[in-house]
Amino acid sequence: AWNGRGAGDVVTSQGDSVTGIETTAARIAGRGVLLDVGRALASDNELPDGFAITAEHLDATIAAQGETARVGRGDLLLVRTGQLTRARRGIAAGDGWGDYAGGPAPGLSFATADWLHASEIAGIATDTWGFEVRPNEFDAAFQPLHQVAIPHIGLFIGEMWDLDTLAADCAADAVYE
Repeated sequence: AWNGRGAGDVVTSQGDSVTGIETTAARIAGRGVLLDVGRALASDNELPDGFAITAEHLDATIAAQGETARVGRGDLLLVRTGQLTRARRGIAAGDGWGDYAGGPAPGLSFATADWLHASEIAGIATDTWGFEVRPNEFDAAFQPLHQVAIPHIGLFIGEMWDLDTLAADCAADAVYE
């Protein structure tokens, strides 16, 4: 975890009893920014599973979306990959959730750690189950970006956020903040 707390001391099958969103939501406020990486980079608005989003991809998305997508100190960053959209199609077709909550997924590359730190954002959330690319980029570490972003950068991380309606609204008026 962070602030000197070991994850084993505060995280159970019920979640994080100290820093979970249910314990902090009333205390978090800030400017939200959506980076719709799926729409900016993929022809079908959905990144494929295993796609590692790099700092260059984030910067390209900001450039494509314009000035309201600039990310800065204290912002709450939302990153849409399109994976939840794809999972919903599977549900509608009767295929269930598939691997959505545990299998391969698009997500942030470990190489984005410097970008996340330099941006000075306060939190980040994605529409995927793990926020970082799955399978992980290193065999020797499970969720390595979590291991850096939470205790060393101090980021709040949100996963499995439904960003589709927000993304459609942002695309319609080209305002991403």
